[in-house]
Amino acid sequence: MSADGFTNGPPPGARADWTIDQGWNGYSDAEHQVWITLYERQAALLPGRACDPFLKGLEALDLHRSGIPDFARINTELNRLTGWSVVAVPGLVPDEVFFDHLANRRFPAGQFIRKPEELDYLQEPDIFHDVFGHVPMLTDPVFADYMQAYGRGGQRALQLGQLHNLARLYWYTVEFGLLQTPQGPRIYGAGIVSSRAESLFALDDPSPNRLGFDLERVMRTPYRIDDFQQVYFLVPSLQALLDATLQDFAPIYERLARASDIPIAQIEPSDQVVTRGTQAYALNRPAAQ
Repeated sequence: MSADGFTNGPPPGARADWTIDQGWNGYSDAEHQVWITLYERQAALLPGRACDPFLKGLEALDLHRSGIPDFARINTELNRLTGWSVVAVPGLVPDEVFFDHLANRRFPAGQFIRKPEELDYLQEPDIFHDVFGHVPMLTDPVFADYMQAYGRGGQRALQLGQLHNLARLYWYTVEFGLLQTPQGPRIYGAGIVSSRAESLFALDDPSPNRLGFDLERVMRTPYRIDDFQQVYFLVPSLQALLDATLQDFAPIYERLARASDIPIAQIEPSDQVVTRGTQAYALNRPAAQ
């Protein structure tokens, strides 16, 4: 939910920290029905695909109860479990605002929901992506600590001018991360669990590369925002992900400044290859007009 390029302050009606009231009583029956449709579709698909912490968090927060969840209700349980809360924002927020919220265990979420004709794709994250996709993982103490550490790291990355590298870490973990388990790869990234199509593609399709997680490798890898991913990174555990994030990134940034990006579909000799993809989907995708 962060974005650069903001030149003005918060929009009318937003507080200084860019938060707004969710306005839960203002949702229409049709909007609640969109949530229910999306929820039921994903809830039926994700067992055996999403990781256990996500599924447990989904159950703990009872996100299906009566359509779009009321932040005030789910925050009671979320705060009890990990000290986090969800705050409503009017859309994308400046990077420094986003990182400040994460560093203080607040997750900024859009409060609008997509239209019925946009069930499978929309450009800006909505409440289903933000709350269904992200918030269940915040009930897990280790992942909750990782998100806070990422927020603090983001504040430092802004000062050091290294946000482009750190953004890749967020993309390939928080949004599109896979977890290696004894039962095989499982999803924890919000961009996957909130999407029916990518929930299938990320685990089943032969096209993408699936590689073992390596922090600097991830930070050197560009990503695509317009379609399915060409590479996914699997972390061996959420604790390993947190441990990698708690180190001092300054020496890493110095090394990255001297290193080139790794092409998105390339496999390096040092990579731990879980699945060597065919890249057929990306190669057969029509060129953008």
